[in-house]
Amino acid sequence: MRGFLASSIGVATAAVLALPLVLPTPALAAPATEAAAPVAPGSTQSLPLVPLGRPAERSGVPGMSTSPRLPETQGLDAREVDTFSLVGVVWDDAGTPLVGRVQVRTRSAATGTWSGWQDVETHNDDHAADPGTAEGGSRKVRGSTAPLWVGASDGVEVRVQAEADGKRAAGRLPRGLRIELVDPGAPDGRPAAPDGKNGAPRDDEKGELPLLPGMTPEMTESSSANLPMAPLGANEIPALDKADSTADAVLADDTLEQAARPYIGPRPRIVTRKGWGADESLREQGFVYTNTVKAAFVHHTASGNNYACKDAPAVLRSLYRYHVVSNGWRDIGYNFAVDKCGTVYEGRAGGVAKPVLGAHTMGFNTDSMGIAVIGTFTSAAPPAAAVDAVARLTAWKLGLFGRDPRGKTTLKSGGGNRYPKGQSVSMNVISGHRDGFATECPGKKLYSQLPPTRTTSAKLQGR
Repeated sequence: MRGFLASSIGVATAAVLALPLVLPTPALAAPATEAAAPVAPGSTQSLPLVPLGRPAERSGVPGMSTSPRLPETQGLDAREVDTFSLVGVVWDDAGTPLVGRVQVRTRSAATGTWSGWQDVETHNDDHAADPGTAEGGSRKVRGSTAPLWVGASDGVEVRVQAEADGKRAAGRLPRGLRIELVDPGAPDGRPAAPDGKNGAPRDDEKGELPLLPGMTPEMTESSSANLPMAPLGANEIPALDKADSTADAVLADDTLEQAARPYIGPRPRIVTRKGWGADESLREQGFVYTNTVKAAFVHHTASGNNYACKDAPAVLRSLYRYHVVSNGWRDIGYNFAVDKCGTVYEGRAGGVAKPVLGAHTMGFNTDSMGIAVIGTFTSAAPPAAAVDAVARLTAWKLGLFGRDPRGKTTLKSGGGNRYPKGQSVSMNVISGHRDGFATECPGKKLYSQLPPTRTTSAKLQGR
């Protein structure tokens, strides 16, 4: 999977050019003439970072040291690249934290103007598979920052400066730093890609169900996991009222506990993976399930709030590609996503009504589900529509498994930075990511909305 990560634009890394701060649009490093064909839509450019000198003196990066005894600094000067919309930084060892500051600025493909410097959230190891699992222990898994959505851009500049944390050699960065520039592609496009994964499926991957027009065998496998809630290949699963949701759930699962039946909330409309344009050939084939769903962990994607609701599918395609291609996960980490307008999206494949094992809360992925609100809510308040969508989604999904959104449950830690492996931990049935892992996620402003969300979710269940 990693073979195609080398940049298709052949960026030279031997020298770094100083850029005068006074230029409103700095000179760009041109792509090498020996570059291959342009990157196809739905792709990742992966550029290795190189050692840099004094960043604050060279290009005015705010907050970075000008001391002669600088901590290690890597990056890339401003350069032209193929169009991308989401950016993140990855490194070789997922077990090594990046202790430092990551900042980028980008050039708009539409206007040619440069953004100001933007911080990229560095603490992303908390969104991951549990330690020791097949997914978490894969050699292809990398350390990574949170992704940042910047919109269609064709130029980039990046600075990464280490900080001392008292645990590692002061001022050192992890090895193998690369900047990932992700193009979400078109929702229905399946172009050939340099990694060889965007092609015809192997014979042993082909589904047995008949294909609808425009569908691939991989799409069939993913779509069939949602039957009988929607026709094969549907773009969305329709909303149902409480009575029909209960009847539908009982029909689909005759083992559903009698006590759970009266407390299933109305099912929200859910945009399927096909609906937001997931390329099913990117992920690992097949599905992985846990035993039940005891709790819902609420997250924010920390990818910024600078997107329109119509762009949410493209943001999701970018997050998906970043999680799989750049981070090395088997699929997108979250079970569901919610945009700022309150639209609910299917996340990790396997069926929205089933207990699909995600990679969203390190240590507590088993018997839980992860819901990510697209945006950053550390200082910005989450839109009311998004908070309401979380309440509606949890009322339905937790109701399928007989869970009271106002209640407590016990989960066993799979290991992490807050609870040792094997420890039984009492959690709220609707918890924030920070309840299971030492992290700021889902942001102070979204976390503060969880108490009323629990109440609303329970009312929707009829409690």
